[in-house]
Amino acid sequence: MSFEPESELSPAEVQERVDETIEDNEVALFVKGTELMPQCGYSRKALGLIDHHRDEYETVNVLDSLEAYREALSEHSGRETIPQAFVDGEFVGGSDILEQLHEQGDLEETLNA
Repeated sequence: MSFEPESELSPAEVQERVDETIEDNEVALFVKGTELMPQCGYSRKALGLIDHHRDEYETVNVLDSLEAYREALSEHSGRETIPQAFVDGEFVGGSDILEQLHEQGDLEETLNA
C-alpha cells in the first residue's frame, strides 16, 4: 500500500490551518502521516508517547504540503523539524523532547496541565 498525499495546499492555507490548530486545541501534534499510518519513525514515536498519557488530541498530517508546513511551524516554534507538539498554544518539542519528558516522568503533567 502506498501513501498518496492530498493535493498541495497554498502557504496561506497552511498558515491558517497551523494557527487555528494550535489555538483551538489543548494538545496538537503535527506529524508525517496519520495516527493510523505514521510515515516516519519520529512521528510514530511522538504519537505513541502522547497516546500513552492522553486519549484526546489533534493531529495534522503535514505531508500534503510539507515545505509550507515547515515554514508555518517555524514561526511558532523556531524549528522546521517534524513532528512538533504544542500544548495550550505553546511549543513543547518533537519526539526527542517528548521522550525526555516521558523518561523524567514529566510528560503526563505537561500534556494534561
